[in-house]
Amino acid sequence: MPDNNLDLALIGNCTISALVNNMGEIVWCCMPRFDSDPIFASLLKTGDKASLTGTYGIDLADYSYSEQQYYKNTAIVKTTLYDQHGNGVIITDFAPRFWQYGRTYRPVTLMRIVTPIGSPKIRIRLRPADNTQNTPYQRIEGSNHISFIGETQSLRLTTDVSVISIHDEKWFILDQERHLIFGSDESIEEPITQLTQRFLNETETNWQDWVRNLAIPFEWQDAVIRSAITLKLSAFEDTGAIVAAMTTSIPEARNTQRNWDYRFCWLRDSYFTVHALNRLGITATMEQYLQYLVNLAASVDDEYMQPVFCINGDKQMEERIIDALDGYQSMGPVRFGNQAADQIQHDVYGAIVLSATQMFFDARIRRPGDQRLFQLLEAVGEKAIQYYNQPDAGIWELRGSQHIHTFSSMMCWAAADRLAKIAAVLQLPQRQLYWQQHANTIRQDIDHNAFNAQLNSYTATWGGDTMDASLLLACNLGYLNGNDPRFVGTVEAIEQQLRPSGSKYLFRYVIEDDFGAPENAFTICSFWYIEALATIGRKQEARELFEDLLEKRNHVGLLSEDLEPSSGELWGNFPQTYSMVGIINCARILSQRWEDEL
Repeated sequence: MPDNNLDLALIGNCTISALVNNMGEIVWCCMPRFDSDPIFASLLKTGDKASLTGTYGIDLADYSYSEQQYYKNTAIVKTTLYDQHGNGVIITDFAPRFWQYGRTYRPVTLMRIVTPIGSPKIRIRLRPADNTQNTPYQRIEGSNHISFIGETQSLRLTTDVSVISIHDEKWFILDQERHLIFGSDESIEEPITQLTQRFLNETETNWQDWVRNLAIPFEWQDAVIRSAITLKLSAFEDTGAIVAAMTTSIPEARNTQRNWDYRFCWLRDSYFTVHALNRLGITATMEQYLQYLVNLAASVDDEYMQPVFCINGDKQMEERIIDALDGYQSMGPVRFGNQAADQIQHDVYGAIVLSATQMFFDARIRRPGDQRLFQLLEAVGEKAIQYYNQPDAGIWELRGSQHIHTFSSMMCWAAADRLAKIAAVLQLPQRQLYWQQHANTIRQDIDHNAFNAQLNSYTATWGGDTMDASLLLACNLGYLNGNDPRFVGTVEAIEQQLRPSGSKYLFRYVIEDDFGAPENAFTICSFWYIEALATIGRKQEARELFEDLLEKRNHVGLLSEDLEPSSGELWGNFPQTYSMVGIINCARILSQRWEDEL
């Protein structure tokens, strides 16, 4: 496992989340939801800026080293700091989540328990801030709490630690276990020790019960479980939306301008996420997302379907630069919002239909698809027919150019193909014929315009000669069989072009774009490559590369968006749902069967 500046653990409860570094500092947290402005943002600050405002740290005097791990099969993280004299402090961090009063209780609350080892000397730094302006919240002290007043919300810390010690950030000897409850500005009506321990126990039980329902493969179980929990944490349960990552503006490579805000719901990414969870037997998250999707599909009357939405379903996410934050390792700019919402990406029509198809075929779903939903999806399909052979920004969201991208065309084909299958289930033969004919027409056009006979491969764009890693999904989409010579040829062409300088890891493309040539490998592409290798019979190579990629996870089993090929250092927004999906899918494909091992 390489040393990474992204040695962070994710906690959350599907309402809020936070990233905790291996020093026990909460370096990123948005409240009251994933895409709100961050109240803690030292992840995107350096030097003095990182400690002045927008931080929540617990410091140990004479610090020596630390350890960090999750409670088994939970989203509860334990960070242990040791000093040079044999003392230490255990910091237990979690966001409460459990079943209460017939529904899931997931308050806007972070809980911390600090437990002494020996007689440690510590201090607590709690400085919520408006990080867009670098302005601290106003503090109002109570008998056992501090209220923090900002322009848009009020927060409160309730604690059995001396309020003055926290306010003045005084060092003190931690002589017994203490508790800190931070969140909405509400009073606590239960003894804090009792409340915190009860919430901890019930949250632990809730996560472990959830994990027990996972249909996991025989091999790599810990990696799959951690990936599944991370995907679940990325789902905003109130609406069903799934964010691409919890952060913004962690650059894709060192000193690049590729700094994007991923705290939004990309319909394409979300399809792959719910599909992976569904394969593990988790249907509730899928159903919640499908309801979100159905609501969005009603906006198909627009000329083009937007590829990404806010987690509450809003369309507006104006991209702006936040000058108050100097960026990850001082590598700005820091962006809030994402211009991708204004782009044309024709693969979105396939993503919608592919996601909703499960509502017609999965008998576990409580409210299966019907003719009304089918009619709504048909409107989406008509867009696929209209635009499958038109230029767009593509899956990689090129900002300065448009082409007819083969992957977008294949996704449009998938929309028509699945609509034909749905029509068959609904016993609508005329509609089945209509959609099957369109699927055939789209396929013929793709094969004529996007297959390069000299390369024996499909190409990134119609009439082109360059490769795109997304073409590895042609088999996954059902467009080609794994033994089709055209798919084998595409895999071979991709590995020749998209593994520059002997890299083991795959780039999404290697041509120059708006910001020059990509510098780091795109993690999900390497997972797609592993799946493709296994599909075409090169399973041992696939297993070796999969084991290698698992070694690149950080110390608690999480991955970001990008990998530096030579060092394995993590780059890009974190944790990336796409990357965690890749772990699940590859483990399922490559694992030995339970029946063969037991």
